[in-house]
Amino acid sequence: MTDEEQWAPVADRKVEDHVQHHQEVHVVLGNEACDLDSMVSALTLAYYLAQTAAGARAAIVPVLNIPRTEFPLRSESIFLLREQGIPDGCLIFRDEIDLAALHRAGLLTLTLVDHHILPSGDAALEETVIEVIDHRPLERDWGPRRRVTVEPVGSCTTLVAERVMEGPPELLDRQTAALLHGTILLDCVNLAPEARKVTPKDTQYVALLEARFPDLPARDIIFEMLQKAKFDVTGLTTEQVLQKDLKVLSGDQLIVAISAVYMTLEEFLQRPGLQHDLPTFCQQHSYAALVAMTISFGERHKPHRQLAVYSPCARLRATLCSALECASSPPLDLLPLPSPCPDLCTYRQGNVAASRKKVLPILRELLLHGGPESWGCRAGEEAMAEDEALLPPTPMNSLVDDCPLARGLPALSPEAVFERVSRLAVVRPGPAGSPEKK
Repeated sequence: MTDEEQWAPVADRKVEDHVQHHQEVHVVLGNEACDLDSMVSALTLAYYLAQTAAGARAAIVPVLNIPRTEFPLRSESIFLLREQGIPDGCLIFRDEIDLAALHRAGLLTLTLVDHHILPSGDAALEETVIEVIDHRPLERDWGPRRRVTVEPVGSCTTLVAERVMEGPPELLDRQTAALLHGTILLDCVNLAPEARKVTPKDTQYVALLEARFPDLPARDIIFEMLQKAKFDVTGLTTEQVLQKDLKVLSGDQLIVAISAVYMTLEEFLQRPGLQHDLPTFCQQHSYAALVAMTISFGERHKPHRQLAVYSPCARLRATLCSALECASSPPLDLLPLPSPCPDLCTYRQGNVAASRKKVLPILRELLLHGGPESWGCRAGEEAMAEDEALLPPTPMNSLVDDCPLARGLPALSPEAVFERVSRLAVVRPGPAGSPEKK
């Protein structure tokens, strides 16, 4: 069986047939940042569910929660998929399937991986969620009707690997193992204790994957290759650097962007035109503020974190800075640094274990209890719906020079979208354990 047949087989029953016959579509949905952890969690769990859901009537579809035009920014994901021979055409993106329409038709169920809170624009989809797998602190109660797996491991992919390895051994092939193995190593900084991300369970499942498949790449080699790809920002504009790993929080008519930036703060501040690019980026996307969390690594994979808060609204900027400076769960240990811009506050972050997923609840709590009026911001000019944000242009990146998106995204009819979904739908295996082809 070829790689493409494994990951994008022709469905037993096409998605359009499911819709026409009022049959269910089950989507495994990663988070909006769509980093490697989120992508691999969605792909591998969907593939596993499809193989174990004997007799299920639902088409099981992994969906990457970004528009296809943003995928070229996910350089480490592109690299790992290419290493495993999985073509981009085997993927389905959020703008290629209408989840709201499926929900209105009563045909949608969701499994959430690497997140457990849907953004406001997807609030109506919450009632379709039947399972959650995440490694963030639980911020809402999903109740007893859902299957919820939440553990503070370094990588959500570790929890997916645990789920897969609890199943029949023959369902874990080397290609799937390589995706899981590489992702855990990247997420947990090659299991280095100095990075303060790895947990015993992460280490356990890396070892179990290596025991099952001794020919997996050496840890140091695959980590260095993925790390190099992840930190490759060659040719990217400042907007694309900020968009590369972006999460968005919405409050009362305010939207705040939180970007992971893969360089030092000094390198970021020295980018040409930064003082023009920051307000332009926020204005184009109607973000009231931007929090940029930079990360770089020193010897023995020791992380260095720095942080910048930008907003043209002085009171909002001061409120965000105060919340971060005074945070206690966890404390960030921020030390103010000189800033080249009056609308930008910069810090060295002493607590390197406080990653973005630990900072997000601090900012989310702040937005829940404040509004644009209390911060002196003009709500009508500072905010808009999340789904109206503009998309970045395709980057010139050495990993994606041959990407067909360089020629522009073709116009797709509804029929073409359904056809693409049907190719990407993961279906139950045939009697021999591989997906049936019709």
